[in-house]
Amino acid sequence: MKQARRLVWFILSTILLCALLGGAYGRQVEATTGSDDSDIKASLNAFTRVYDIVEANYADAVDPDLAIYGPPNGNTGAIPAALRTLDPHSNFFDPRAFALLREDQEGKYYGVGMSIQSRPGKMGKLVTIVVAPIPGSPAFRAGLRPGDIVAKVDGKPTDGLNTSQVAEMLKGPKGTQVHVTILREGYDQPLEVNITRDEISQRSVDDVFLIRPNIAYIHISKFNENTNDELTDALRKVGEKNLQGLVLDLRGNPGGLLQEAVDVSDHFLEKSQLIVYHSGRHSQEKRYYATHGDDGNEYPIVVLINRMTASAAEIVTGALQDHDRALVIGEPSFGKGLVQTVYQLSEHTGLALTTAHYYTPSGRLIQRQYENVSLYDYYYHPELTKPNHAEVRLTDGGREVFGGGGITPDIDFADPKMAPAQEVLIQHSAFFNFGKYYLGIHKTIPKDFEVNDAVLGEFKDYLAKQKITFSDQDMKDNLDFVKNHIRIQLVGSIFGENEADRISISNDPLVLKSLENMPQAKELMAKAKRYVASKMQK
Repeated sequence: MKQARRLVWFILSTILLCALLGGAYGRQVEATTGSDDSDIKASLNAFTRVYDIVEANYADAVDPDLAIYGPPNGNTGAIPAALRTLDPHSNFFDPRAFALLREDQEGKYYGVGMSIQSRPGKMGKLVTIVVAPIPGSPAFRAGLRPGDIVAKVDGKPTDGLNTSQVAEMLKGPKGTQVHVTILREGYDQPLEVNITRDEISQRSVDDVFLIRPNIAYIHISKFNENTNDELTDALRKVGEKNLQGLVLDLRGNPGGLLQEAVDVSDHFLEKSQLIVYHSGRHSQEKRYYATHGDDGNEYPIVVLINRMTASAAEIVTGALQDHDRALVIGEPSFGKGLVQTVYQLSEHTGLALTTAHYYTPSGRLIQRQYENVSLYDYYYHPELTKPNHAEVRLTDGGREVFGGGGITPDIDFADPKMAPAQEVLIQHSAFFNFGKYYLGIHKTIPKDFEVNDAVLGEFKDYLAKQKITFSDQDMKDNLDFVKNHIRIQLVGSIFGENEADRISISNDPLVLKSLENMPQAKELMAKAKRYVASKMQK
């Protein structure tokens, strides 16, 4: 009962915090409301009465944590549900979610370094599969491979446990050991592996290489506390002073820290150019400018985006597009133009509250419409909300760009749809499972591995054993697709995701499109300079 009363007080005080936007949990904010204190007190009294009746009379015992926080990863607790009435991005973090948020922002944790997934096993019970060890991590150095089954951790069976439960077992202080029992296809006995935990850096700049002579490819997966430093290292690695082009891939980037987006944009813009600005009801307008600048590096840039490019990634894209510094290719981006301030609360919890709207240099608010749209559709079906192009702005070079509904690319380009036979292979995880099967027999491959007729023959036999329909004509029509995916899977299993990604990227239709349009990106930048110069002469 004492715990229940304590938690009731916690939720009431937190709701009061949301109403007043003040207090000691976050930065000090002027507290003004549209109604007087009596309205707030009346609402809190009504909530208290409802909770007291439920607690006293409900048929089963009431779990205060569930009532207040809701189930893990859910939005049905009192606080999350209240925040849902504001906008899709104001959110409450229970202790576990808040710890994961900080871990993601810091870009590091302590453990073995591999992504895992729980899947139904042969008897229907959950088993834990290694999806991929992080290149260079303790798990990678220990020889773990995609498809390995994590059967035990320190002697404790993992059967029936979910991904989060097994991940917690694998994490631990730096320098400590964890004993992992692995089941691997093609091996009669379990593999017993001792792994020494270490700091695992979750790199946000996770791919960087020269895709053509003097043309670099860089992929940024998110914006955490290390992104700007990682980008600086990446540009140094590819020899920025000698670059003749850059493909900056922001596809699938959900965003992250605003300041890191500003710092990344600063690399490519001229000193003193506006990057982004934001303002809100209790947040004075703040403008962010390039303070270091591009140091005279004027190589053309193509930015790649898709429907899952959001938030901080849209800030970078919008800044480079508005200043005609980059040609944007792909699909319209997600459309998140809201800024959240994270307030650390008591009980090791956190509140991410929308406190401002951000605008691109030309004045665009790119936030997508979210009223009268379900939360599920808002996040997973952004195409259902049509972009609102009523707001028109001009770039430095005088081109029209649009607000509302995300960033509209300069060149629309969607990934080609897979053929039906290709979809069959992907739906059955044929390449992932064949990788386990092939390496169970052959154990390893060389780094320059190529898929020859013998490998194709084994693949066809494997499909037949698994009763996956794939005819000789299907093989002929999709030969390059099959060869490419087998090679990516096997190279990735032995030499790591980075090596596999380079094969995949080099054959990516959108990346090839960006290389084809690099001259257009160069001309775009030159036209903008001429346009600005002509306006200054008038």
